[in-house]
Amino acid sequence: MFVSTAYAQTAAPAAGGADMIVQFLPLILIFVVFYFLLIRPQQKKMKEHKGMLEAIRRGDRVVTGGGIIGTITKVGPDDELQVEIAENVRVRVMRSTVNLVLSKSEPAKSADEKAEEKVVDRK
Repeated sequence: MFVSTAYAQTAAPAAGGADMIVQFLPLILIFVVFYFLLIRPQQKKMKEHKGMLEAIRRGDRVVTGGGIIGTITKVGPDDELQVEIAENVRVRVMRSTVNLVLSKSEPAKSADEKAEEKVVDRK
């Protein structure tokens, strides 16, 4: 009984290079599927959210992480925003807590554009 068991163990063929690739192929395929179905879309969503946060300006209507809807009244330093959530009720929030921009405002006009409008209005 002991001799046959020992003989069976020594007679096993050695693993080759091709066998190793075949063994790791399912793991590689699982990683590829995870990358295209989970990792890549999440990175794309994060990039879009970051761009949205960078484009926030005064007058935009936003939804915060807590579900509060308000209007941006001031974009402050250190990623702080001042949001008006009711008439004369303003709160300071971090820029990163904004989840969604509901409506974008028109960009503020520069002094040159205001001067041009006055000239056009006079004509």
